[in-house]
Amino acid sequence: MPVAKSWSMTAVWRRLSRFPRLLWRIQHMAVLALLAHKARSLFVIAAVAMGIAALTVIVASVDGARRKALEIVDFFGPDAVLVLGGDIENRPVGQRVNTLTWADARAIERSLPGAYAVLPMRSVRAVTLKYGNKNHEAPVVVGATDNYAEAWNWPLAEGRDLSADDIKYGAKVALIGDVPARELFGDASPVGRTITVRNLPVQIVGRLSYRGISGGGSDVSVDDRLIMPISTLTQRFNLNRSYFRGLRVRFHNPELIDAHRDNLRSLLRHEHKLGPTESDDFTIISASEVLKFLTAFTGGLVAFLGVTAGVAILVGGFVLANLMFLGVSERRVEIGLRKAVGATSTAILLQFLSEAVYLTLTGAVLGIGLGVGLGESLSRLGMLELRLSPRIFILSLIAALAIALVFGLRPAKKAASLDPIEALRGGGD
Repeated sequence: MPVAKSWSMTAVWRRLSRFPRLLWRIQHMAVLALLAHKARSLFVIAAVAMGIAALTVIVASVDGARRKALEIVDFFGPDAVLVLGGDIENRPVGQRVNTLTWADARAIERSLPGAYAVLPMRSVRAVTLKYGNKNHEAPVVVGATDNYAEAWNWPLAEGRDLSADDIKYGAKVALIGDVPARELFGDASPVGRTITVRNLPVQIVGRLSYRGISGGGSDVSVDDRLIMPISTLTQRFNLNRSYFRGLRVRFHNPELIDAHRDNLRSLLRHEHKLGPTESDDFTIISASEVLKFLTAFTGGLVAFLGVTAGVAILVGGFVLANLMFLGVSERRVEIGLRKAVGATSTAILLQFLSEAVYLTLTGAVLGIGLGVGLGESLSRLGMLELRLSPRIFILSLIAALAIALVFGLRPAKKAASLDPIEALRGGGD
């Protein structure tokens, strides 16, 4: 018995030691088969690459959208709300949007628990700024009260914030954003320089730091703005002095922001003398509402683009399966000869699966490169915000392997199940 046992272990060891050589031989034959059918291989690689390219762009754009959403929420601030005149959610016909007054601002400062900063704001769109022989059209000029940068948690790169005296006396001063500062002054400091805002000379007293966040439109940056005292903006641009368009309120204890929001709503409804059945004539937006909207938007983007990527990948898979079935039919004699000289069905199965894996992995690598290039082009055009991460490469490789195994298994099984005699006879016909 010990001798028989030793002989059995030796046989098992020999079989195991032959497996790496057998596997290497199978891989070698798979590569040779792909090289022998270059046109077919390139067609499959191209089909898979298109699907993986779509997946790459989609994953990168979704990751970029999520990152941008978090940046916007961080910029908005977890301890603040923004009140806008009018009900922007329901938008009833004929509703007024000028509903926020200075009395509202004073009531909030005086009576709202937890509030420590109240910032009324107005704005004027598309204003040309001039300095010397340089012009820049700012998408928005904002009028605000004192401590604008502090209220928005927006650090100053240099200079000072708007002061209470600037507001009281309607001073012709302004904070300048990073974009107009670079357009008008290049690398030089804008602080202390005087620019012209619709023929009004305005001295720059502070420069806001770069934030790099879009707002008010996908192609409009929050850095592209000028901030003036609200009294100056109202007077010089002939605006109604009784109302303002927006109101930013910051609170102590941001973890109680929902309660603060409810208290603010009750106070404004009381100030506006709205009855129990009347809808709000204002809109309160907090970071949670912003995040909910952006999450819903991103979720819709994921669903839409996910279906697109899935369809593209399925197309690549069907191309692989059809061409592999065609290859099995054309290579019947080869398969029959290999089986006749001792190749097992498992070896045939592994060879065809290996061919599928090599094709899809090659397509994945090319698809990732194509997707990154396409994504960068769209990003430069401002159409997408992309974020490249290792997750893209991992998902692409997993998708490539899934295509190979799902769509390559049936052709491989068909090749492995061919009877050698029937295969040779069919080839002779």
